[in-house]
Amino acid sequence: MRIALVHDWLTGMRGGERVLHELALLYPQADLYTLVHVPGTTSAEIDRLRIRVSSLSKLPHVARHYRALLPLFPWAIERFRLEGYDVVVSVSHAVAKGIRVAPGIPHLCYCLTPMRYVWDQVDAYLGRGVRRALAAPLVSYLRRWDRRSARPERVTRFIAISSAVADRIRRHYGRTAPVVYPPVDVDRIQPRDGKREEFYLLVGGFVPYKREQLALAAFRALGAPLVVVGDGPTRKKLASDAPSNVRFLGRVSDSELAELYASCRALVYPQEEDFGIVAVEAQAAAAPVIAFGRGGAADTVVPINGPGDSMPTGVCFDDPTPEGLLGAVRLFESLEDRFDPKAIRAQAERFSAARFRREISTAVNAAMALERG
Repeated sequence: MRIALVHDWLTGMRGGERVLHELALLYPQADLYTLVHVPGTTSAEIDRLRIRVSSLSKLPHVARHYRALLPLFPWAIERFRLEGYDVVVSVSHAVAKGIRVAPGIPHLCYCLTPMRYVWDQVDAYLGRGVRRALAAPLVSYLRRWDRRSARPERVTRFIAISSAVADRIRRHYGRTAPVVYPPVDVDRIQPRDGKREEFYLLVGGFVPYKREQLALAAFRALGAPLVVVGDGPTRKKLASDAPSNVRFLGRVSDSELAELYASCRALVYPQEEDFGIVAVEAQAAAAPVIAFGRGGAADTVVPINGPGDSMPTGVCFDDPTPEGLLGAVRLFESLEDRFDPKAIRAQAERFSAARFRREISTAVNAAMALERG
């Protein structure tokens, strides 16, 4: 089988690249098409594929400034035209799904989300002031292109990473999409014996939609210890204004993060994510999750205050304010003895990498069968 994989850009190992890593394991002979490739920033399995890049990848300093080329992304991805393949699989959160595929070749899009900075996260990325007004023509253009490139003649079938993303695909593209959850390396993260420590854990990305400032405000009022890991554009400012009960560790290794998951009292998760690997990783270490109950967390966290009789794995709140999070933490503390570590770990195991490989293989085969009629 000749297979082509398509990814927006290869500049680091984030959630989308973890998906691509698993596809590289499944299809090691695949060709990989991408806008920008910075060698050595992704896994060895990805780098071993035959990688084709756009002309944007040859620009000077592109590794640092590729996001500034957003207006050129649709043009660049459409310069590729894929022929001679049995199936094309795109992993898309920006423009990868817009690649041109010859007639008769099935194109399966594993959609991480429709472009968040022109749809659901416009306010978070652009605000409501002058910057938003200046960007309005570009946003309008990208929305038109995004809808056009999502038509059935361009994408045979969509697969969504969560129920929330499936809903966005329906609203923005008018397409239905079954859900195949992304792979999470739950085997790498294990619970540990003994009593958990007193601190809460926040894993930050330090961009507006991650809502770290909401957590800091809640814990300023609560006074409980909060450990914050990660880095990003707003970290220094938030750290300078943080209360004394909040400790910033910056970037940590995978093994250090696994130890923090295993020892924290609970993970604090105030953001709305497309899926949210961090919430699943924490549960792999048997840590309860205190989560904003929309987006991916609605699929991955079983709330103690929700419907049904499943064993709970966390507390969810619906009010995205410091007061809403503060109330959720206090509810967690009042019901903490009701959380079963084995049930929390079992919930995480539902999202394993082996499960992903089985389900995505079935989806690829179904897309090929659909094209054949």
